[in-house]
Amino acid sequence: MSPLPILTIAGSDSSCGAGVQADLKAISALGGYALNALTSVVSETPGRVSRVQLLEAAMVADQIRVLFEGFPIAAAKTGMLGGRAQVEAVVQTWRVLAPAGTPLVVDPVMVATGGGKLLEDDAIEAVATQLLPLATVITPNMDEAGVLWGRPVTTREEMVDCALALAARFGTAVLLKGGHLAGAAADVLCVKGELTWHEAARTPGVQTHGTGCTYSASIATGLGQGLPLQEAVARAKRYVSAAIAEFYAWEGGTGSVHALNHLKNSAL
Repeated sequence: MSPLPILTIAGSDSSCGAGVQADLKAISALGGYALNALTSVVSETPGRVSRVQLLEAAMVADQIRVLFEGFPIAAAKTGMLGGRAQVEAVVQTWRVLAPAGTPLVVDPVMVATGGGKLLEDDAIEAVATQLLPLATVITPNMDEAGVLWGRPVTTREEMVDCALALAARFGTAVLLKGGHLAGAAADVLCVKGELTWHEAARTPGVQTHGTGCTYSASIATGLGQGLPLQEAVARAKRYVSAAIAEFYAWEGGTGSVHALNHLKNSAL
């Protein structure tokens, strides 16, 4: 039996640890058939973004169009979109082509782990007003959630308040990731006002990127395979936590370089 096609709409990462490349690895590892629509090309390594080149909105839209025409896409995720034109191209194409009920996971990527800006200012409003209401679940980290909420998110209590507020505002489920908290890596999922925590032990000393990309792609894969949202999130949490714990490391020209282990993963 052929695997179900899962689409990622995101930017390309030259180091292949984040962005579309991380998504393709995660979708494939979890049993989906990975498709991609590129929004941008990013020259980066873990901890450093050198240059970002956005693709034309028409090219973004056309990739999505030909994929929906050619494959029975079971679910999709969005990651780095870059600019307002790219956001609007995704929104308009999705509204026209995605069959009703197709799961959509929106990772509202704004800033890279290394600090590079990945979403233009005028695109934030477009994401909030046009894209997020289309989502099955949104997966902001604490910084991104704070931008959408309009105030900082710094504690578990604020994570709960923010998740409830964003879920009510956008009419969608919210997985607010607590990776910036001290202690266990704890995320809170809000579904129709019901809250559940998904936690894993934190792995010290890892300096990598792509965890949010991997997490959202894993959730989309689970939803496309028919898992309920709670189960899709729980499986994705186990998978991304193992990818972090079993990370790769090399010595490069600027020191140690780390990367997630997407393929030889104990959670598979």
